Amino acid sequence: MEYVDGFLIPVPNARKEEYRAHEEKWWPWFRDKGATGLVVCWGDDVPEGKQTDFRRAVDLQPDETVVFAWMTWPDKATRDKAYAGMMEDSSMEGADMPFDGKRMIYGGFSPILSLGRTG
Repeated sequence: MEYVDGFLIPVPNARKEEYRAHEEKWWPWFRDKGATGLVVCWGDDVPEGKQTDFRRAVDLQPDETVVFAWMTWPDKATRDKAYAGMMEDSSMEGADMPFDGKRMIYGGFSPILSLGRTG
C-alpha cells in the first residue's frame, strides 16, 4: 500500500486562492520526486468539538479556515528521500508560504485499510 502524509493547515480566508496556487506550484516538485497524488480540501463543515477539534489543533483564528490535505507516495522510503532532498534544494529556500507554518500539523501514515476511491 502507498504511504500517506497528512496535513492540517490554518490558512487566512483572504489568501485562499494564493494558497491554492502555492500548492499547485509546488506539486510538480513533489511529483518529480515520486509523489503519486495530492488532495487539498478547504474546510467547509468543521464543527467545534467538546474536547478537541481541527480548529483547536491549529489554533484557528477568526479570519482563517482549516485546510485538510494529504499526499501519497509509493512507499515511505521514496517520501523520506524526497524530504531529505527538499532540505538540500536551493529552490525551496525562502519559499513564501501563504499560511503560518508554525501552526501546521503534519505526519506520515502507513495505511492499514483502503476502500473505494480515496482521492
